[in-house]
Amino acid sequence: QVQLVESGGGMVQAGDSLRLSCAASGRAFTNYILGWFRQPPGKEREFVAAVAWSGGNTDYADSAQGRFTVSRDVAKNTVYLQMHSLKPEDTGIYLCTAKYRRPTSSYRYNYAYWGQGTQVTVSS
Repeated sequence: QVQLVESGGGMVQAGDSLRLSCAASGRAFTNYILGWFRQPPGKEREFVAAVAWSGGNTDYADSAQGRFTVSRDVAKNTVYLQMHSLKPEDTGIYLCTAKYRRPTSSYRYNYAYWGQGTQVTVSS
């Protein structure tokens, strides 16, 4: 069974940086896409970024492009989301997710596995 456990959330000020981690376990992720979504307060879950476990190809939402970097450490079975220049509108629960096979997707229902999430709060 796939397990995804996020960590690294917290309360920061606008302009700060934060790195989220997602420890993945339960199977080999060779053919998987690992991604990050977020759910702002009172809003729908939205795509942030994704990375192909094999090859490391990445995909980003427009809101994340240029500020966030998604990466994976195959040896540690961990996916990261490095966030810079954080804004109050980045506030939300950040969830790690996984789908089998390419391509990456911004559609939440294409992802079968989800972590519990980690809270990120950015104050102005």
